[in-house]
Amino acid sequence: MIYDTYYDVVVIGGGHAGIEAALASAKLGAKTALITLDKEKIGLMPCNPAIGGIAKGIVVREIDAFGGEMAKAIDQTGLQYKMLNTRKGPAVRSPRAQADKEEYRKYMVNKLENTENLTVIEGEATNIFLKKNSYEVEGVEVDGNLRIQTKAVVVTTGTFLDGVIHIGDKKIEAGRIGEKPAQKLPQFYRKLGFPLVRFKTGTPARLDKNTINWSVLEEAPGDEPPPKFSFWTEPYGSYWFKEGQKEQISCYITYTTEKTHEIIRKNLHRTALYGGAITGIGPRYCPSIEDKIVKFADRARHTVWLEPETRNGISIYPNGLSTSLPEEIQWEMYRSIPGLENVVLLKPAYAIEYDVVPPTELYPTLETKKVKGLFHAGNFNGTTGYEEAGGQGLVAGINAALKALGKEPFYLRRDESYIGVMIDDLTTRGVIEPYRLFTARSEYRLHLRQDNPILRLYEKAYNIGMLSQEQYKFVKEVEEEIKQWIDNYKQEKININGKVVSVFNYLQRPEITIEKLKEEKIKTPEKDYVAEEVEINVKYSGYFEREIKLNEKMRHLENIKLPQDLDYSKVPGLRKEIVQKLSKAKPLTLGHASRLEGITPAAITAIMVYLQKQRELKDS
Repeated sequence: MIYDTYYDVVVIGGGHAGIEAALASAKLGAKTALITLDKEKIGLMPCNPAIGGIAKGIVVREIDAFGGEMAKAIDQTGLQYKMLNTRKGPAVRSPRAQADKEEYRKYMVNKLENTENLTVIEGEATNIFLKKNSYEVEGVEVDGNLRIQTKAVVVTTGTFLDGVIHIGDKKIEAGRIGEKPAQKLPQFYRKLGFPLVRFKTGTPARLDKNTINWSVLEEAPGDEPPPKFSFWTEPYGSYWFKEGQKEQISCYITYTTEKTHEIIRKNLHRTALYGGAITGIGPRYCPSIEDKIVKFADRARHTVWLEPETRNGISIYPNGLSTSLPEEIQWEMYRSIPGLENVVLLKPAYAIEYDVVPPTELYPTLETKKVKGLFHAGNFNGTTGYEEAGGQGLVAGINAALKALGKEPFYLRRDESYIGVMIDDLTTRGVIEPYRLFTARSEYRLHLRQDNPILRLYEKAYNIGMLSQEQYKFVKEVEEEIKQWIDNYKQEKININGKVVSVFNYLQRPEITIEKLKEEKIKTPEKDYVAEEVEINVKYSGYFEREIKLNEKMRHLENIKLPQDLDYSKVPGLRKEIVQKLSKAKPLTLGHASRLEGITPAAITAIMVYLQKQRELKDS
């Protein structure tokens, strides 16, 4: 086949997964092309204009630890910042920010257009070509004519594959409101025998802020000082802005009423969901308002957050009011809510159905098992959320570049990061509904906190080329300073009510803080971030040790790699169905294998014994 041009890596889709994939690939030195239908819509936030949240905010900081862009972008373009779960322990806290969706989009467009090794191409990816007589990527077709030769492709199509929008009984073929769907690429997947599953999601109407009675609503201001997301946003080495550094905008709270619920109940048969028009599976943890009314029939009201979409515009996002009701019923429903009695809808709410490929078709590197050099990331893997998409995009982009450059693949373990937890969940267990990340999904959550992603991941990021030497040196010095303060506190003694104890043991007491040590004239770290890490590591040291011991066996299994050509039928003691599952899943490690559905501890032991015997035979 004759090709028009060549790129090492081609990324299909300019959403949050595609952005991180393209930037990571380019940073590693791969000549990269990003194909998108409209370059001015790169980084668009079609649903909630926010970044972060429980577990999600930690993922954003993990992307940042690998030199990704999402954290820097929200620090520059945020309207309001909060640290969630501050009344609980550090393992479940997480930052969240409202974004100025227009400024965020402009930031990302500018970043991609000015990144070395990266070219943005407008058009629709209509086909993927494979090498002759081989299941290996060779090229991509754009708009049915431009042919790009490549070594790796990352597909991040979001909700665009055969996307259909539902507003009541009205159906519109679209990937997002006002944008055409991708209808050619699904043919490539069907031809190769990839299973395609139908998922759905939805978004609320957009409201005119000038038609809302704000005086009757409950104000929800941001935190002061506000948390920032990026370790690299000025000032470096902190997760907090200086007080007053960011001008914040308040959100507001209102509630549905019995009248709201009655309108919905009366028109349930006219919704796409309950009227039978939608067959796709929706997200359990982000249900439509009609779903809430049916499933929580005893609830007298549901909370609605009114969130600004931009700093200077009039569009308000009513978080909690996703629906697929007909547009005329939406007007009636929204106007039954306090403060919204005269509200004007700028855009109607809608539900959207789209195709996904089950993520069990992927390795933990996010490369497909069927086709070498083909990677998937984002909603296309059955996930929800900009943050989950960005984390997958980062891993897929890194691995696509490493593949193209002839280097060893990279993956994140579930004991290292929430990105690792997510990808392991997806590739071993699959999805029966759109996947959303929570801290409860991790057995390592005391270790995987929002305050320490840079310390957990900087070595790995630097080793594969995602952080500069200057960045590496800076974090190394911060880490050494934290360790030095902890060691000093173990050695330093103080007299408390006639009893001599170490400062370390004193700081472990619940009522004692770094600020309290300052008041007692005990020397403390000058850097806020160092002080925060010292206090957390001292206070929770016993819990950390307990978590490590509980998960030692799992850590051991994660370090035992499984050959990809391992013939499981030759492992003595494995039942036929277990051989079939392992042969299909092709786990990368014994830990990965142990989490597959139906794989028993006895099977893991049998594989360990077999591998040991194979090593002994090889060495003899």
